[in-house]
Amino acid sequence: MPFARRTVGPALLYVALTAAFPAHAAQPADLTTLSLEQLLDISVVGASKYEQKQNEVAAAVSVVTRQEIKAFGWRTLEEALASLPGVHSSYDRQYAYIGARGFGLPGDYNTRMLVTINGNRFNDPTYDAGPFGRQLPLDMDLIERIEYIPGPGGAVYGQNAMFGVVNVVTRDGASLNGSEVAAAYQSPQATREGRASWGKKFDSGLDALVSVSGVRSRGEDRFIDFGSANVSGIAAGLDGERVQQFFGRVARGAWSFEHVYGDRRKNDPTGLYRSDPLVAGQFQRDKYAVSQLQYQDRFADDTVQVSARLFAGEQVYTSDLSYTTVYAFKTVSQWRGLELRLLSTALVNHKMMVGLEAQDNARSDQVVQDLANPANDLLIRSPGFRVGLFAQDEWRINESLSATLGLRVDRKNATGSKASPRAALIWQAAPGTTFKALYGRAHRAPNAFERDYSDVVGQVGNPALNGESIDTLELVADHRIGQDLTVRAAAYQWNMHNLVTLGIDPVSGLAQYQSGEKVNARGLELSADKAWASGARLRGSLSAQNVRYGGGARLLNSPQLLGKLNLSAPLPWAGLRAGYELHYDSQRLSRDGTDISGYAVSNLHLSTTALAKGLDVSVGIYNLFDKRYAQPLSHNSWQNALEQDGRSVRVKAGLRF
Repeated sequence: MPFARRTVGPALLYVALTAAFPAHAAQPADLTTLSLEQLLDISVVGASKYEQKQNEVAAAVSVVTRQEIKAFGWRTLEEALASLPGVHSSYDRQYAYIGARGFGLPGDYNTRMLVTINGNRFNDPTYDAGPFGRQLPLDMDLIERIEYIPGPGGAVYGQNAMFGVVNVVTRDGASLNGSEVAAAYQSPQATREGRASWGKKFDSGLDALVSVSGVRSRGEDRFIDFGSANVSGIAAGLDGERVQQFFGRVARGAWSFEHVYGDRRKNDPTGLYRSDPLVAGQFQRDKYAVSQLQYQDRFADDTVQVSARLFAGEQVYTSDLSYTTVYAFKTVSQWRGLELRLLSTALVNHKMMVGLEAQDNARSDQVVQDLANPANDLLIRSPGFRVGLFAQDEWRINESLSATLGLRVDRKNATGSKASPRAALIWQAAPGTTFKALYGRAHRAPNAFERDYSDVVGQVGNPALNGESIDTLELVADHRIGQDLTVRAAAYQWNMHNLVTLGIDPVSGLAQYQSGEKVNARGLELSADKAWASGARLRGSLSAQNVRYGGGARLLNSPQLLGKLNLSAPLPWAGLRAGYELHYDSQRLSRDGTDISGYAVSNLHLSTTALAKGLDVSVGIYNLFDKRYAQPLSHNSWQNALEQDGRSVRVKAGLRF
């Protein structure tokens, strides 16, 4: 469906709705004026699907605010998450990938991390892919906060939530309270960005927001060695990118409706999936159109909260790749479903939730077209469903001790029924000190691509493929020193069973997804967050993680040491604010058995709002010291590892009126 029809239609609907109501001026809260203690009191909804204080969450939860995104100039969800303990990222000039607590196998499509926007699932049913890079169909300027809940979330969410849940909470009309336009340019990639947003809350209580944004990039002309293809050269004009996005939200009283649309096309300079090197016209494209209608209200003197939502989504993947002749690949995923939840505090010292979630994967079609010989075309259909029943009880044993018990049972057409339990004991030892003992299990059924894709040339399907599971034990200690310093220590152990990986079919000799591997890990995360009255803030972490297969071999792309440092502070000139970040990743094992050297990369971001009323200007310098470094690639790539971008500069201006 054309971009205009997906965006202009909903936009006109929202404008028509809002035009019927008089304006109401409401100033949004400025998070820069909040103390560290107040920031820690920001509620989290992604952990249990209802609001909780951070010290009540059965996880070592982290929250990234809108002001942090602005202070450090993060351009994608992946960049924001990479600032958090235990998270590492990779990029293959097509997609951004997130690794958590030492697990980030190249080419796994982010299948083991769940991404939601306002609680609505964005992992598609065909690839299970969580969108973290430019393919996330939401402009970063529209994010109010990012909730990262590490560890298994299967007891609440079921499928995909093995290493964590990332819930993106969007801004609303009241927080915009007017119009915003923004434009940016980045060199040497010649990346141009633009956004126009409008939002308002009216006297009637109606809250509306509409935003459109886009990105166009020429990319870089880089020298690439295609390894065993015996080809090398400059990939000139092959790194371009185009993104179009729309977000609309309208809410009134207990009801809200939102629609998210994104269309991202990325040209391919690397010969992905071992396609012909240095051939123009190869690309990958992802389109999302996802909606949800929500209802939430309280009854019985606020002791009962009823929540319901209807959701529907479509994700369309297309690509043209050359293998002497051009093949067109297309995947269409369509899903719809409903969720019902009941939260009760009627029983003294208990917060009890029960829920039902059902999703019909109406279409999961994988198409291969041989444009030179249509007789070779393939169509693989994999419709399915999943249904989950879940319950959770937060039991306050006494004033300082509470327990969380949860269980979800999921039934999926391909793998039958699986149970995902959760248990936590939380001790508030002192007003500023919390200890958490956590256990959780999560499952992931094989997706349609892993189970059913078969082209009898490069890969065969495996209808008998089993799902995988993970068990995690974790101890967390949070301590606040005064009002401006918090420290955290988290020690964990996780064990994965029946890991799904690409192997070799003994009958055909072709690639085939198989299960059976066991993976074990132990890790320690230390972090601290310090704030000053001047408005400066320093956040840092050190993570040590040891991840190995059951036989003792190391995992690919698994750094054993991660270091993060994020400093944001006002400067005494022209109202400037500086954001500096330093990331250190230790060496990673690549697929040919060699270690890719570790690296430290710095970014610097300067911004000011003092030049003119409503004007926000910033300059970001990424890879400040022009560090040369590489990251491992998957078996789908000609290259064993790929060098990452050098220094780039981005200038951005935004106007609010």
